[in-house]
Amino acid sequence: MPLTNAQIRALKKIAHTLKPVVIVGQHGLSENVLNEIDSSLDSHELIKVKLAGADKEDRKELSNEIIQQLSAELVQIIGRVAVFYRPNPKKKKNRVII
Repeated sequence: MPLTNAQIRALKKIAHTLKPVVIVGQHGLSENVLNEIDSSLDSHELIKVKLAGADKEDRKELSNEIIQQLSAELVQIIGRVAVFYRPNPKKKKNRVII
């Protein structure tokens, strides 16, 4: 489910104060890192992931892989930090009406 521009703006505003909860290092996107991102999305719905040790094209590929494997939405990428959103139907909705 693609996000609307208004939803993306609201999520960016919320994500501004967040710190990265997961760091993808030089070894790339391992199964353990994917599991950690998945559990963080379940509990927080909106997270920042630091994509360290990768150039611009690699960061785009890593982000696309996270989106595909975890059914998340990419909110934005700024430098080496990507913001992902995935609503958790078992929780109350995040502060954005989806």
